[in-house]
Amino acid sequence: MILSNAGRTCAGALWGCLLLVGPTTAQGAGPAAEAAFFKDKTVRIIVGYGPGGGYDAYARLIAPYLAKTLGANVVVENLPGAGGIAALNRTATMPPDGLTMQLVNGTGAALSQLLEMSTVRYNVLELTHLGTVSASPWMWMVGPTSPIKTPADAIKPDMKHAWAGSGPIDGLSDGAAFTCEALKLNCRVVIGYKGSNDAALAVLRGEMDAIYVSDTSANNIAKSGGARAVATVGRTKSRFFPDTPTIFEAVKLDAEAQWLFDFRTAAEDLGRILVMPAKVPAARLEFLRNAIKTTLADPVLMAEGERTQRYVGYLDAVTTITNVEAVLGKPSPEQKARVKAIVAKAQ
Repeated sequence: MILSNAGRTCAGALWGCLLLVGPTTAQGAGPAAEAAFFKDKTVRIIVGYGPGGGYDAYARLIAPYLAKTLGANVVVENLPGAGGIAALNRTATMPPDGLTMQLVNGTGAALSQLLEMSTVRYNVLELTHLGTVSASPWMWMVGPTSPIKTPADAIKPDMKHAWAGSGPIDGLSDGAAFTCEALKLNCRVVIGYKGSNDAALAVLRGEMDAIYVSDTSANNIAKSGGARAVATVGRTKSRFFPDTPTIFEAVKLDAEAQWLFDFRTAAEDLGRILVMPAKVPAARLEFLRNAIKTTLADPVLMAEGERTQRYVGYLDAVTTITNVEAVLGKPSPEQKARVKAIVAKAQ
C-alpha cells in the first residue's frame, strides 16, 4: 500500500504515540513484575566476617525488615576470609539476578583495590551499588588494664603495641597501621582474628594491646568492659564517646600525619555499603534500590538499631558511588605508594 504525505504523517504520528505508550506501560508494570519475581524467593546477604561482629549484627538487623519489604526470605550468610575480600570476590562473580547482595566494608574494599592487592578480583566501581547503611568514626581502644590513658602515653619511646586484626585490609588492621605510622609508634599488627568481636576478646584477655574499630562496635565493647577508648581517629568526635578527644586534639600532628589521618577518615566515610554483582537489570536495580531505601527508613528498624547501638545512616546509591570515586580516584601515584607501604606493615 502506498501512503500519501498525509497518510505518512498520520502513520508517523501513530508510531510515535505507540513508542510513547509502550515504555509508559512497561514502566507501570515494572514494579509489579519485580515484586512478583521476589515473592517467596530467597535473598542472601553475604557478610565477609564471622558471626558476632559488627557487620554480622547489621546484616541480621536488616534482614527481617528487607524480607518484609521484598516479600522474600532473606538470610545472612557468613563467609569470613582475607578481611572480607574472599566474600566480595565471590559476590562479584554471582549471577546478577538480584538474589545475592553483600554488606561490605567499603573502606577495606576500596583500599584493597587502590593498593592492587593480588587477591582482589573485583572492581568496586563496577559493582552494583544499593546504598550505604551507615558510616561512623573509628576508635583506638586498649585493654581495661592498659597503662595507656591517652595517645601521649603511647608515644613514649619504650612503648610497644600489638594490635589485633582479621585481614590485611579489614578496617582493624590497616587502621592500626595508619595510626602507628602517623604517630611513629613501635607496633606489631597481628591478623587472623575472625572479626571485631574476636579481636576485642583478644584485647580483653591481654593477648593483644589494642584494637581499631568503628565507634558503634567500640560502644558495645566498652559497655561490656572489654576495652577502653583512647581517641577518636579523625576530626569529628564520636557521639558515644563525647569526652574522648579526637587524635587531632590529643596530639600535635605534623603535615604528613594530618594527611594520613585525613585520608584514612575519607576512606572510613565509605562505611558499610550494600553491593551486588555488576549488570543487574535496570528495572530490578531500581526496584531493589527503592526497597533498600524503604527498609532503612523504617522507623521500627531504626528504633531497634538505636536500642542495639547499630545506628543506620542511609546514603543513596549515587552518593555512595561518589564517595567510592573520591577514595579511588583522588590520591596521586606517590600517595598511593605511601599508603601501600603503610598497609604492607599489617600483613
